Amino acid sequence: MITEAELATLADAAIIHLAADPELMSALMGASGLDPAQLRQAAERPELASALLDFLCETDQRLFDFARSAGIRAERIAYARAALEAGQVGIHPR
Repeated sequence: MITEAELATLADAAIIHLAADPELMSALMGASGLDPAQLRQAAERPELASALLDFLCETDQRLFDFARSAGIRAERIAYARAALEAGQVGIHPR
């Protein structure tokens, strides 16, 4: 099971990870169609966690790099993404 708190922690770690890598941030903005201002606005919306995990789990390399930088097992990140997709954990505004 994944908790809302764990999901929020993952989302925060994902934002930090992406912000540290301009190429990765550019890829996220390209894939999402968001510009930096829109991305900042999206950070306030709870759906961002799902979008970030989708993006990071899109390739094994992204997933493993994120897992290593965040100190979280890649399997746990993939599980969180699957739990979101299955509706096993809700996303609520913080």
